[in-house]
Amino acid sequence: MAVQKPSIPKGTRDFGQKEMARRNYIFDTIRSVFCSFGYQQIETPAMENLSTLLGKYGEEGDKLLFRILNSGDAFAGVDFDKPLTPQICEKGLRYDLTVPFARYVVQHQNEISFPFKRYQIQPVWRADRPQKGRYREFYQCDVDVIGSRSQVNELELVQMVDAVFSKLGVRVGIHINNRKVLTGFAEIAGAPDKVVDITVAIDKLDKIGLEKVKEEMAEKGLEASGIAVIEQILQLSGSFEEKLASMRALFQGGSASGIGSEEGLKGLDELEELFGLISAASVSQPVQLDLSLARGLNYYTGAIFEVKALDWEIGSICGGGRYDNLTGIFGLPDLSGVGISFGADRIYDVLTGLELFPASLESSPRLLFAVMGADELRYVLPVAAQLRAAGVAVEVYPEATKLKKQFDYADKKAIPFISINGSNEMEASTVNIKNLVTGQQQAFPAADLPAILKFLK
Repeated sequence: MAVQKPSIPKGTRDFGQKEMARRNYIFDTIRSVFCSFGYQQIETPAMENLSTLLGKYGEEGDKLLFRILNSGDAFAGVDFDKPLTPQICEKGLRYDLTVPFARYVVQHQNEISFPFKRYQIQPVWRADRPQKGRYREFYQCDVDVIGSRSQVNELELVQMVDAVFSKLGVRVGIHINNRKVLTGFAEIAGAPDKVVDITVAIDKLDKIGLEKVKEEMAEKGLEASGIAVIEQILQLSGSFEEKLASMRALFQGGSASGIGSEEGLKGLDELEELFGLISAASVSQPVQLDLSLARGLNYYTGAIFEVKALDWEIGSICGGGRYDNLTGIFGLPDLSGVGISFGADRIYDVLTGLELFPASLESSPRLLFAVMGADELRYVLPVAAQLRAAGVAVEVYPEATKLKKQFDYADKKAIPFISINGSNEMEASTVNIKNLVTGQQQAFPAADLPAILKFLK
């Protein structure tokens, strides 16, 4: 019987040593920026109760939830005349880190101080169709503050995006909109009950184009006159101030429908305040008002953000927004929050594509101690320990074997120095070290750590 070749599920990936060094570079960079703004780390379980997850991401998001079969005999006692899934699946893998965070806040509300600033760096899962830049298992690096309505929090998110990508050397564009403005779209289009349908359609603008967006809105029941109003908005151009002025006129009843929107005007006021703060903070990465930005998660209620790499085509690499009602569904109303998520896997692909990872990340151990026999092994162990204590990465070959094999090992791992010690070195209390790049070779007293360190530099 043929042995089946091992594999992993589509949309997931293995990460070798080189990849992990690069991923940790991303995580460490992001973590350092989060901490510099006073955010502290928490973690939540990989799985949550489905009651926690369902209904938080919209109809399309619910379809992408990975459901977990109940343990044991999940089908025992199942009534096949009733819907099957609720009877056999009570838990699911988390879709993002924001909803579990809201659950955490409600569950631990008596243990934390508000405003509560936290970050998480953990994997999430989505039953999506795998494609370039889109995976079924991927890491998110989330930062949120909850318990404050101040737009200084939104500003800090923009500043953190600016700092992270400046440190990584990636040029990005930061796109900002406001969900109240999107509500205004629906109101002046004469379809206030179609906010979700309009938002879901607009969110696909970059992927399917304006004509397909218009077709989708028509399929959802929007009148041609309302679609024309939204099309007019999506085609607005100019500076932030020019777009803001045009939108104010529309929301004050200046559209073809003649309908105004107080909610839309509130959204414009919030955008004006936020862009004023961003200007005062001298953010280096370009920031723009993007009226087509919708972000299809139902829990957003205010500012929404999306970040795209300017020099590498991959879609959004960072996104988030304000949510005023998320904890309310868990029994803690009137607690506003705002957060943003960095897509570590897409950032990895951007850094790889643009060749921006530092070469030092791929550095191997500095020195390999070759082993000639049991006595020689015991002789070099204390020297290796001293070098490690001094901060030098050292390997000791685990067994006595042909020197050629040990040299090949050093070559494959790009270890630049090798130390070969036999009876002569043991009698003289020295260690012999060879630079495999230059060919230079020198013997040192085993106790002369400073001289050895200098040679290994």
